[in-house]
Amino acid sequence: MQSYRDYGYKTTAPNHAHRYILPVLTAMLRPELNRCILDIGCGNGSLALALHKLGYQVYGIDASEQGIALANQQLPGHFFVQDLQKNSLPEPLATLHFDTVISTEVIEHLYAPRDFLNFCKKVLSQNPGNKQLFLSTPYHGYWKNLALAITGNMDKHFTALWDGGHIKFWSRKTLSSLLLESGFMVTDFQGAGRLPYLWKSMIIKAELHVEG
Repeated sequence: MQSYRDYGYKTTAPNHAHRYILPVLTAMLRPELNRCILDIGCGNGSLALALHKLGYQVYGIDASEQGIALANQQLPGHFFVQDLQKNSLPEPLATLHFDTVISTEVIEHLYAPRDFLNFCKKVLSQNPGNKQLFLSTPYHGYWKNLALAITGNMDKHFTALWDGGHIKFWSRKTLSSLLLESGFMVTDFQGAGRLPYLWKSMIIKAELHVEG
């Protein structure tokens, strides 16, 4: 039987991935377009808090009670405990019109990424205007995979011994295909961390177009 394991946050310090993701993400965001942001899988709120300090209106949800408690100590009322398998927002967020969803280093942990993207669509569909999604996940491509194999780091990279670790390993092509299938149009791609094509992570920006 599978059950959620709390990450065990102790502080609001950024994790190692946010240190190289945040500069790339902030360069992709636009204050005039990304006015109301929901951070799905916000953890201890470190990335959301950094965006708040830059002037963005940002809220966060996560399954970690410890992480949400720490985040709310810094920005009360902006963070809520949420099972990411549920298809509805916590009540205090349900009336907000989010024009932007961000989710960093989350989708690689999910058994049902299509359900997750459908939830993102539902959140964004409440907004009458701009609807943008920013996803980051560890990068996989031919040259990086070859380098991992040659250097003997494949086992370490795949985190097989980490309970609650990565279960999906996305390339630009596979994640873009999933987004297209889910009704999103990919509009930007950026690598984050390390050298080009050996990136630690990638960030994909996509727009949701609702027929009507």
